[in-house]
Amino acid sequence: MWHTLNEVRRGGVQMATAAPGLRERKKRRTRIALIDAALDLFLAHGYEATTIDQIVAAVEVSQRTFFRYFSNKEEVALSVPIEVEQNFLRAVRERPVHEAPFDVLVGAVRGAMRSIEGEGPEERERFLKSHELIERTPVLLAGNVRRSMETEKLIVAEIARRRGLDPAADRRPHMIVSLFMGVLRGTVDFCFGPDAHLGGPPTLQSLATALEEGIAFARASLRPGWDRI
Repeated sequence: MWHTLNEVRRGGVQMATAAPGLRERKKRRTRIALIDAALDLFLAHGYEATTIDQIVAAVEVSQRTFFRYFSNKEEVALSVPIEVEQNFLRAVRERPVHEAPFDVLVGAVRGAMRSIEGEGPEERERFLKSHELIERTPVLLAGNVRRSMETEKLIVAEIARRRGLDPAADRRPHMIVSLFMGVLRGTVDFCFGPDAHLGGPPTLQSLATALEEGIAFARASLRPGWDRI
């Protein structure tokens, strides 16, 4: 049964917000169908060999419909990590102001992982497929790195803002964010890279475990109080 209202809490007060209407739900389903078809085709036939015509044919929509959602093949291929990083950045901005910088990033990424784990099996499979595709496709790996670097700049700015620092004059926010992003990249490479060491196909659980191990190692490498020097 579809509900017309969702309940959310803001400042301890329960509020009602309108749930997405029929049109928005239909648009969401079309977008997801395009992503799923693209990922399956890219993985089966290769990113370069797959055309937009093949993607829209699989979903039975027009090219015009495709371009309402995505500007090109790369955008649809990277749509899942783009959304994950947007959610991560939002979570960073919403973390308690008293948290230490590294704890802000850890809390945000754990929240993102819990969100993915809480989704249905199709969403979890989509997440894993997208990372497998990126790691096996050099042009997508390069595009993903470029995009992640832009997100990293926004995270640095947020960490600096929380500590009242100028990121143009103080390198500490850059260092802590670079350390944390290195943990993320190392985890993804460990699980999905060409020399992956999991002994089997990666799962969300194996990714989460590797991430926690990376976080623990990074914590052991830090001297507490870096931001109070």
